[in-house]
Amino acid sequence: MNNTEKIIQFIVVICIAAIITGVGNILDGKHLLGPSMVGVFVLAALATIGALISFLPLANKLPMVFWVSLVGVIASLPGIPGQEWIIKQTREVTFLATTTPVLAYAGLSLGKDLGAFRRLSWRIIPVALAVTAGTFICAAAVAQFMLHLEGVI
Repeated sequence: MNNTEKIIQFIVVICIAAIITGVGNILDGKHLLGPSMVGVFVLAALATIGALISFLPLANKLPMVFWVSLVGVIASLPGIPGQEWIIKQTREVTFLATTTPVLAYAGLSLGKDLGAFRRLSWRIIPVALAVTAGTFICAAAVAQFMLHLEGVI
């Protein structure tokens, strides 16, 4: 698959994810369709810019998620033209709405490689439990430290 096909495929996936995110965002009853879709469009545009950068010859040494994250961080830095508008628009999109298409994609990818998943059999269960427990304990420790540092607790 050449870069043009990859870019077209990525844009299609971004459009589908944007629609799912927008619908999920308004289903909570706290967000209106218009502001939600503008925020989703801004996120999709930032993701597309990062993806296009990742297809450049020198940039393809690093993963796409690095470039997408970098574009998002740079776009929200103080002093960047349009930064306040970008933050205002993306603030309308809830985190949970953005995770729905990501989890759906992860489920589809797991289903695609069901044979490998079956070969792991029961051994994947303790690994998954250990990873989940470790993630929870580390996140709780960081939260405890930061809340103590801020004087909240």
